[in-house]
Amino acid sequence: MENLARRVGHIAPFHVMELIKMAAVLEQQGRSIIHMGIGEPDFTAAPAVIAAATRAMSDGKMQYTAANGLPALREAIAAHYARVYGLQIDPVRIIITAGASAALLLACAALVEPGTKVLMPDPSYPCNRHFVAAFDGEATMIPCGPEQRFQLSDAIVRSHWDEATRGVLLASPSNPTGTSIPEDELRKIVATVREKQGYTIVDEIYQGLTYDEAPFSALSLGDDIIVINSFSKYFNMTGWRLGWLVVPPSLVSHVEKLAQNLFICASTIAQHAALGCFEAASLALYEERKAEFRRRRDYIVPALRELGFTVPVVPDGAFYVYADCSDLSDDADRLSIDMLNEAGVVLVPGLDFGPSTAHRYIRVSYATSMENLEEAVRRLHKFFDGRRRVI
Repeated sequence: MENLARRVGHIAPFHVMELIKMAAVLEQQGRSIIHMGIGEPDFTAAPAVIAAATRAMSDGKMQYTAANGLPALREAIAAHYARVYGLQIDPVRIIITAGASAALLLACAALVEPGTKVLMPDPSYPCNRHFVAAFDGEATMIPCGPEQRFQLSDAIVRSHWDEATRGVLLASPSNPTGTSIPEDELRKIVATVREKQGYTIVDEIYQGLTYDEAPFSALSLGDDIIVINSFSKYFNMTGWRLGWLVVPPSLVSHVEKLAQNLFICASTIAQHAALGCFEAASLALYEERKAEFRRRRDYIVPALRELGFTVPVVPDGAFYVYADCSDLSDDADRLSIDMLNEAGVVLVPGLDFGPSTAHRYIRVSYATSMENLEEAVRRLHKFFDGRRRVI
């Protein structure tokens, strides 16, 4: 189309989806494929969530809600912050969204000006930079290696901030690395951004899945922090497309106006269903599942190292391992295709996550059963042993 907006050219497709398409073709041919690529829990919504959705449909509670979401759900999320993090968050500051993607879209719509820069680490979740590009901003991706836990530091933020920079977009724990920003370091970053009169957006969609430290939310650092969260990961509701955004009091009316115009509201049924997340039985179930994710992490990290991958930073959250494959191949993309075709295992190359790690790293998702993980490791041992014999 001659009139296609130029910004579309700034948004790259997901390379991982091409790999998933290839896997689907093999499955149609009768091949057994183990999926360790997509970041989706193998667990599904808790029974109380299903029951709440059923009640909402039976009772006819399917009309639009307010753009900011059901008051009861916003209050339940505020109570969750108080229970888990000891934080008193005014429910007025909580805006229910159509997934974390919609929350990020609203945050960028409210804050990103054309031509301004937003700092973020390389590697990071690709959609984050694309949300910035969608509003004609410039996502400044800064290479962050294992020595920084693949995260921005205060020193990095200070050294890269210039007159066009307006803010930072962080994720803790991160996709694709599963690493968190240490509390003291995040506190320093926030102080620096305040000093520069910028904004701090923190993606916390994996915050419920942290394994080695006490729970910590960036919201504890002040009312000016913008936090994104979701029901997809810890609450196992990926396809329900429901998330939330916590904004400073001064932004509430502006983000509400944007939500009214861009989305009307998040799914009403999903909102009623999500109330079931906060029942005692559901919370106990999520903690059991979290412990299972940790068990899987503790299995897959040493298994990857035994296969020949380097895991320079043990992930402390989410359900990913970012593994250096340079001792096995000089092309992570080619290696991932070979592992799919020859071993029937889907792993994601670093191409989507930023140029600095594109050809050297592979993201491993352990959001699948322990049986699948063990079988994947057996297949990969056979795959690499065969390659070594050929060499």
